[in-house]
Amino acid sequence: MTTEPLHITYAFTMEDGSCERFELALDPVTLTLRNQLLPSPPRWTALSFHQCQHCPYTEAEQPFCPAAINLIPLLQRLDHLASYDRMTIEVVTAERCVTQKTTAQRGIGSLMGLLIAISHCPHTHFFKPMARFHLPLATEDETIYRATANFMLAQYFRKGDTPVPDFSLEGLNTIYRNMQIVNRAMAERLRAASEGDSSINAIILLDMYAKTMPYVIRRELKELRPFFAPYLEAASRQPPGPTDT
Repeated sequence: MTTEPLHITYAFTMEDGSCERFELALDPVTLTLRNQLLPSPPRWTALSFHQCQHCPYTEAEQPFCPAAINLIPLLQRLDHLASYDRMTIEVVTAERCVTQKTTAQRGIGSLMGLLIAISHCPHTHFFKPMARFHLPLATEDETIYRATANFMLAQYFRKGDTPVPDFSLEGLNTIYRNMQIVNRAMAERLRAASEGDSSINAIILLDMYAKTMPYVIRRELKELRPFFAPYLEAASRQPPGPTDT
């Protein structure tokens, strides 16, 4: 396995021509951000400042919220934007370049979701495979497909370790319920740290996905079933297995 970091670049070009670039380097094994802790992180990143009720850390072992730490550069450079400021976003990975004209809250939300996923917060670790195959500015349908496919692939890898893989998706619902708590606490941190509304509304957008995911999964998965007709038809044509005589 390569030891070279995985690079993802986000470039935000405003209507006045100014541009802010974020160069991310992910550890290829842990899929966490290779960043350096600032000498004096701002107060809103302290672990005890609106700490999540289900946070497993204590200040003695982790003085700063690992997810909040990753968001410092984003707030420092984009906090002045209003939610509906128009911009052009370019996201470059090793595989492709994605460019889209959108609003500040949606663009910031895409980067914010990635930064939170690649943090050391244990409640976000489940999203690291999706971060590895990052799809910027994903729609709700794309997010549902990727989240459920990611979870089901995890069940494949778990099958040797657990007698009953979770095909009910209840585990995925639990992951998103935990993320709702993370998002609410992060929103309180951002309210204390932000002068504009774009970052706060970005986390609210992310939380909308987390809140609706358990309900949407059931509905949307039924709508996706016809796409898998070839698999279902192939399974129905298989001859029955050997029987005892």
